[in-house]
Amino acid sequence: MEKMSRVTTALGGSVLTGRTMHCHLDAPANAISVCRDAAQVVVAGRSIFKIYAIEEEQFVEKLNLRVGRKPSLNLSCADVVWHQMDENLLATAATNGVVVTWNLGRPSRNKQDQLFTEHKRTVNKVCFHPTEAHVLLSGSQDGFMKCFDLRRKDSVSTFSGQSESVRDVQFSIRDYFTFASTFENGNVQLWDIRRPDRCERMFTAHNGPVFCCDWHPEDRGWLATGGRDKMVKVWDMTTHRAKEMHCVQTIASVARVKWRPECRHHLATCSMMVDHNIYVWDVRRPFVPAAMFEEHRDVTTGIAWRHPHDPSFLLSGSKDSSLCQHLFRDASQPVERANPEGLCYGLFGDLAFAAKESLVAAESGRKPYTGDRRHPIFFKRKLDPAEPFAGLASSALSVFETEPGGGSMRWFVDTAERYALAGRPLAELCDHNAKVARELGRNQVAQTWTMLRIIYCSPGLVPTANLNHSVGKGGSCGLPLMNSFNLKDMAPGLGSEARLDRSKGDARSDTVLLDSSATLITNEDNEETEGSDVPADYLLGDVEGEEDELYLLDPEHAHPEEPECVLPQEAFPLRHEIVDTPPGPEHLQDKADSPHVSGSEADVASLAPVDSCFSLLSVSHALYDSRLPPDFFSVLVRDMLHFYAEQGDVQMAVSVLIILGERVRKDIDEQTQEHWYTSYIDLLQRFRLWNVSNEVVKLSTSRAVSCLNQASTTLHVNCSHCKRPMSSRGWVCDRCHRCASMCAVCHHVVKGLFVWCQGCSHGGHLQHIMKWLEGSSHCPAGCGHLCEYS
Repeated sequence: MEKMSRVTTALGGSVLTGRTMHCHLDAPANAISVCRDAAQVVVAGRSIFKIYAIEEEQFVEKLNLRVGRKPSLNLSCADVVWHQMDENLLATAATNGVVVTWNLGRPSRNKQDQLFTEHKRTVNKVCFHPTEAHVLLSGSQDGFMKCFDLRRKDSVSTFSGQSESVRDVQFSIRDYFTFASTFENGNVQLWDIRRPDRCERMFTAHNGPVFCCDWHPEDRGWLATGGRDKMVKVWDMTTHRAKEMHCVQTIASVARVKWRPECRHHLATCSMMVDHNIYVWDVRRPFVPAAMFEEHRDVTTGIAWRHPHDPSFLLSGSKDSSLCQHLFRDASQPVERANPEGLCYGLFGDLAFAAKESLVAAESGRKPYTGDRRHPIFFKRKLDPAEPFAGLASSALSVFETEPGGGSMRWFVDTAERYALAGRPLAELCDHNAKVARELGRNQVAQTWTMLRIIYCSPGLVPTANLNHSVGKGGSCGLPLMNSFNLKDMAPGLGSEARLDRSKGDARSDTVLLDSSATLITNEDNEETEGSDVPADYLLGDVEGEEDELYLLDPEHAHPEEPECVLPQEAFPLRHEIVDTPPGPEHLQDKADSPHVSGSEADVASLAPVDSCFSLLSVSHALYDSRLPPDFFSVLVRDMLHFYAEQGDVQMAVSVLIILGERVRKDIDEQTQEHWYTSYIDLLQRFRLWNVSNEVVKLSTSRAVSCLNQASTTLHVNCSHCKRPMSSRGWVCDRCHRCASMCAVCHHVVKGLFVWCQGCSHGGHLQHIMKWLEGSSHCPAGCGHLCEYS
């Protein structure tokens, strides 16, 4: 349903009236342009070239410029411009490289006036001089810009941008001789039409192609640019170097940008792909548009304000084959849907909170924020009541400052600088990091490093004999609990211990094993009994002596001064009834010959004296397999990393991820790892820990992270002979025509690794330079410089 509100604007005697409306075109539009009196608009595309009259209620077709029996590529338009001084003069940029001018005053049907065929590729942009009637400028995909005098048949000047293609050219409104051009490589150049040999100024404006630019109609030096990096930047060109004044972040590549008339800080943009809407931005509020037009259903290809002194009407053409007139009053207001509340922590621990002024105005005793005591991190803009939608998103800002030293992040810096992430065995890395965390008072982190060392530095396969001998303090397996027995029902007097002679055997016959859970003990009949409630310290035992000794209970040789040894009541029944009379020697001999008994067990068993007063405690089978799978603790470690990350300690998560490597990396998805890495690297860079950040990037295995230190890296190389900058085409200097990579020691061309002194630029083969510096610190080229190599 069309919006029916109307606006009437008086402009120097003429009156602009209209409403939000649209009309259907015969084909998609590539560009539009409005005539001087704002009464007509021309629409150009690959298959359309028409002029429409803008009436109060609708668009009315006035003239079709695509005439002739055969379709010509000269009519396939990439851009169109209407001269602002001569209402009968048009110019189009054709996709075949032809620049065509059109004279609407000609009496014939064919309005074509002149053809300029000097460009070799598609012409992307044409622009008339704002005050000179016969000067036309064009920019092409071939990288050249040409200035035409319409009174001549050929171009007057040719400008070479030394780039792939020119995307936009615009004459300055205030400076008669200046025009700006944008390029595919992200550069913007300023030219003087009187000096075609070189540009006056060049700077890199965007990370990627710059698609459009527009001079401010009021401020002489302001130039707005838009590019593929989804940004609109406003540059001040009056300074010695181009200064970025404002930057607006959009959601898609910026195809067109136009300053809004009579509004100093407003500009309109449309996107090249994905986003079909047209936005009007206040450059002082770069994240929320001031207005948004949502009438188009496909990409908007051209926008133009209807009159240079009227901010109410905006015209647009689109690939959805429609031409629209937008009334600014009917635009949707994204600021109405913006969240006026916000919460953020500062780098120094300060807390900033923003809310609607109506919610906090009634608070008594609220002190205004006067600025950070260190650096101005937060700002509150004073809104102009005359601006549209000024009061809708106005919020009051409160900043709560932490006590000095209360929110110190010194521990983070010290930990990052002192942690060891590589270059040592895993056990040493865990011990070192645990020591660092303990010294900084982070006991939980230190305990985590200690547990990781115990988990991953234990031998993968522990001999059964060692697992069975964990009674003493020096048990090597480090398992938590051992099997225990209740001796309450044993005969009185069985309180002393007699140790066997170890001369004939090194292993013991007992197989007292540990259960990993300490809750279920499996007997010979695979029966389950309840776990012991005895504390772990008692179950581990504090028995002095050798851990692989076999204990026999001898009532006759009990020490009279020692009290009777009675163990506490256990929480589970006895495995079997303990009797005073052991089996006879025949049974022991049979057990030694049994195939189910190891040789060491048989040897020890044969040492037991045949006496009815002796009793032997033994368990003859393993409670579980002594080999732990490699990923036994993987789930536990994974949960631990997620715990630290959720608590905000990505430093611990990333450090463990780097040190453990493939042991735990396979259990965490790639996206989560990348998020941890980027968060930790961002924190390191905030604290200016550049070396630590680079080490983390280098040690990471994520492709998206490992390439961070390779982006935006430029190496500037000067010739070692003439000191002139080297071009990127090779190692031969363009000026002196000598090879720059010449070894100062052997005087041959270096084809492999080249090392040079940053002071004198002399160098050569790495091995040759290292050998030379062993005997002399002076430059081998004889320049007298004391060379230093890192």
